[in-house]
Amino acid sequence: MYKYTQALLAAALSFISVNAFADNAADIEVEQPYIREVPPGAMATGSFMTLTNMSDQDIQLVNAKSDAAKKVELHTHVHDNGVMKMRQIPSIKVPADGQAHLKPGGLHIMLIGLHDGIQAGQTINMTLVFKDGSEKSISMPVKSVMSHSGHMMSH
Repeated sequence: MYKYTQALLAAALSFISVNAFADNAADIEVEQPYIREVPPGAMATGSFMTLTNMSDQDIQLVNAKSDAAKKVELHTHVHDNGVMKMRQIPSIKVPADGQAHLKPGGLHIMLIGLHDGIQAGQTINMTLVFKDGSEKSISMPVKSVMSHSGHMMSH
């Protein structure tokens, strides 16, 4: 019993010590985050932002979480036989002392299986998860893609 307790304690301490140094999230600044408004009944939308890496090491965004959707995925757009298609990707690299721009038509975060309508003026919480296990919580305003005159806004 004593050896089992020692092994369990050692495992717990190693987990704590590894996570104590997980700080990629602290080196990331999030600028201009927003989620795109969708019409009633839509089941998915995209979220966009600029991630700035303040460190001298590349950082990998590997996941995102939000209570607003059943599933949250990292995506990009690719050309496939002359057609733009969305594809899920395993991570988004934020280069050392650089930026990753998540924008329409490029890298972005998809919220799939929306629980409620997403309307302009709302704020949605999201947690960004980095390769080292660290997390950064952000609040994202929902913005309309329509201008006040009823025309689509340009990107």
